[in-house]
Amino acid sequence: MDGGALHSIGELARRTGLTVKTVRFYSDRGIVAPARRSPAGHRLYGTDAVARLDLVRTLRDLGLDLPTIRKVLERELSLPEVAAAHAEALAVRIRVLRLRRAVLTAVAERGSTPEELDLMHRLATLSEDERRRLVGEFLAAVFGGGHGDAAGSPLAAAARSMTPELPDNPGTEQVRAWVELAELSQDPDFRARLRALTEDHVEESARLGGPVPRRGLVALVRDRVGPALAAAVDAASPSADPVVDGLTAHYANLLGHPDDAALREQLLVRLERANDPRRERYGRLVAVVNGWPAPESLAPALDWTLTALRARRDEVTVT
Repeated sequence: MDGGALHSIGELARRTGLTVKTVRFYSDRGIVAPARRSPAGHRLYGTDAVARLDLVRTLRDLGLDLPTIRKVLERELSLPEVAAAHAEALAVRIRVLRLRRAVLTAVAERGSTPEELDLMHRLATLSEDERRRLVGEFLAAVFGGGHGDAAGSPLAAAARSMTPELPDNPGTEQVRAWVELAELSQDPDFRARLRALTEDHVEESARLGGPVPRRGLVALVRDRVGPALAAAVDAASPSADPVVDGLTAHYANLLGHPDDAALREQLLVRLERANDPRRERYGRLVAVVNGWPAPESLAPALDWTLTALRARRDEVTVT
């Protein structure tokens, strides 16, 4: 036992920064025992009690309960083992708090109804298996049960690019993106639009007699009209004619179809499907969830091309 000076509960409280009531509480529960009692029966503590109480306060601040603290003090449990277990528990708690914060932030920003709050909370707290099942059902609705063709095909690559994978310890923005993405994936109209785009690819593949071209229609449009867009060429003006004619001629050549009004109408319909803001939003949300760079916006190129095709369709109708 410590042979140094002895301290009353009041002195021990002053030296440790704890209240007298707290020191007495720990003493009553055997966390810190008195060295002996004074002739008047008051508890007296050795200087080792100061160090013991400092450790107790630190462990309590870290969230350990008293039974565990007693086992650490009595060497029944090693401090590293206890620290590891509580670090893991805190990680789970932090993740839960991050999820709650993300949901509440989204509710505040969107002015959500109680029903929307309930949905967002359920989406945010899905298990990994539940998230995979939800995403799998969405991809199956868009690409079919195999999520595209064989590995390495354009449709399989598209399915991978549309697959969100929330990390084990996501940031707030990732959680918010996941919740919005999960809601969007359940939109029947959005699913139908994407399914129609997939069917367009399959149809073009059949016409070409081979696999779907790796460079999709949207990429073709971006490359063909990019220079005109950068030069601020008016899509409805005659100066845009060479760009439009070059695009439609290339598309007609790919399909083995004459560059006529029917082909241009088909191109217009397919680009209108592709120009759904939800499609681009989905891609941006996947990038946030997966920690990828934000994808390039294709809306300007699609808007320009649609304007150009509609203007020329109207000209033909008027003529």
